[in-house]
Amino acid sequence: MAASGPALLVVPPGADCARHAMVQAWYRDEADDDPRRPHRAQPSRPVSLEQLRRLGVLHWKLDPDKYENDPELEKIRKERNYNWMDIITVSREELPDYEEKLKSFYEEHLHLDEEVRYVLEGSGYFEVRDDKDRWIRILVEKGDLITLPAGSYHRFTLDEQNYIKAMRLFTGQPTWEAHFRPAENLEIRKQYLEFLVQSA
Repeated sequence: MAASGPALLVVPPGADCARHAMVQAWYRDEADDDPRRPHRAQPSRPVSLEQLRRLGVLHWKLDPDKYENDPELEKIRKERNYNWMDIITVSREELPDYEEKLKSFYEEHLHLDEEVRYVLEGSGYFEVRDDKDRWIRILVEKGDLITLPAGSYHRFTLDEQNYIKAMRLFTGQPTWEAHFRPAENLEIRKQYLEFLVQSA
């Protein structure tokens, strides 16, 4: 996969409002028990689509039952240059080394490229840091297409259903390389921090 660079941090107008759908997001509590629980801060502190946009997180709501022949999905892929894809199922039955993989998904890390996932079945949680380094939890469910920007610290876990099937989308050939925190010396991290300043 090609390095993203600053261009991939540009948020196109309307990118997160396909079908006028909302995504559920909230500030995470401080508890360190089972990450598959909702972990909503009390009192609840919901996070809007606009707040996610300012962090570079994009969201679309599509029809996963027609993903093989969906003009909306094809339009997004063309506009964002997502020319590579595969499908992954994360469950105890389908994923080798299931528990070990889940632990690695939930370690805080960043990528040199966007992380793009389209949920076809099931659900889970992505967590991203806000500009004050606080965790925001994003519930992704069937039909959610989400893009996390290159250089942003994040992590993923299943929810209590313990199942998700998702399309992974890339620009170019994927590398699957995670850079665990701290990774402040990476150029893509510096670019992302500059993006946060500009979008504040």
